[in-house]
Amino acid sequence: MKAKITKTLVNGLKPGATDSFVWDTELPRFGLKLTPAGRIVYIAQYRSKGRMRRLTLGTHGALTPDKARRRAAIRLGEVAAGEDPAEGIAEDKRGATVNNLATRYLEEHATKKKPRSAAEDKRLLDTIVLPALGVRSAASVTRADIAKLHHKCRETPYQGNRVLSLLQKMFNLAEGWGLRPQNSNPCTHIEKYREEKRRRFLNPEELARLGATLKAIEDEGAEPPQALAAVRLLLFTGARLNEILSAKWQYVNSELGALVLPDSKTGFKSIPLSAPAREILEGLPVVQDNNYFLPGHRRGSHFVGLQKVWDRIKKRAELPDVRLHDIRHSYASVGAAAGLGLPIVGALLGHLDASTTQRYAHLAQDPLKAAAELIGNRIDEALKTQPGIRRVK
Repeated sequence: MKAKITKTLVNGLKPGATDSFVWDTELPRFGLKLTPAGRIVYIAQYRSKGRMRRLTLGTHGALTPDKARRRAAIRLGEVAAGEDPAEGIAEDKRGATVNNLATRYLEEHATKKKPRSAAEDKRLLDTIVLPALGVRSAASVTRADIAKLHHKCRETPYQGNRVLSLLQKMFNLAEGWGLRPQNSNPCTHIEKYREEKRRRFLNPEELARLGATLKAIEDEGAEPPQALAAVRLLLFTGARLNEILSAKWQYVNSELGALVLPDSKTGFKSIPLSAPAREILEGLPVVQDNNYFLPGHRRGSHFVGLQKVWDRIKKRAELPDVRLHDIRHSYASVGAAAGLGLPIVGALLGHLDASTTQRYAHLAQDPLKAAAELIGNRIDEALKTQPGIRRVK
């Protein structure tokens, strides 16, 4: 049977007395097998070295038709390049596959991470790792396999490095779970792509321009007041975007003068509230049945859509290259330039690793340079002053 393989088609299939096949009309050589027991397996069929090969891509449920089609396209592309992705499959079936390893990783390890981090791990696995390595046995993956996959990510180096870190952890766990020999991690000695850390800070003139723009927009009523309050709170606290958007009234500790978060990217966190930050909070209305500072349109939800508002704000303020996260950098840069010291700046930002704060080191030198200049000038003046005549008693 030939037809476009869709969810509707798959859900309507009825098993027969023997295996039946459906071949996709959208992607040649991609299809599915329906067993008498009702099990649906996605497959790709091709010829290699004179032999017809059939490659199992995964079962329905673990894969949607669209994901299976994308996985088949990758495998058939390898065939077109002269490779045989089915090589070693017989051996792979004798051991746990990377699909199995990924499932165990998500169930036993990713659940210990923040939900957003776990969701990102699953996205990388579904879109990059499993289409390339899913049917391979965890024990058979080599350094060459990892290097090849990492090379495919060269156009998106940051994502490529995240994939490499994810696989490094997965294969370390595989050794602990007895799925690979000890000290056999195939990610070892794979060099990461160079990452340029962004250092965009708002200077005083840009801060003034942003402030004037926010005031003008507020007077016009051109944007939601929650969005303007969010930007101002980011400016006055240096908090992460999600920390402000998800902040609730019960997190405010008046005695400490701080926003006390029970959880954040780095765990429990206390964010000191300056007088301008407290003034913004005092001006926010409390919405019935909604505990968030910045309530959303749906009952009980927080405000969403700040990025689109920010895009309009920064365009009007003539700050086209400034991201929302750069506001956090700007908060830190003002503190560093004021001579607060990197440990204090890092504590305000909630950095657990001191090296994360080092990007502001050059700004922290500004007050030291000014002090050195003052001392040097005083000494220079003293050296150039004509000595007075000493009186002889």
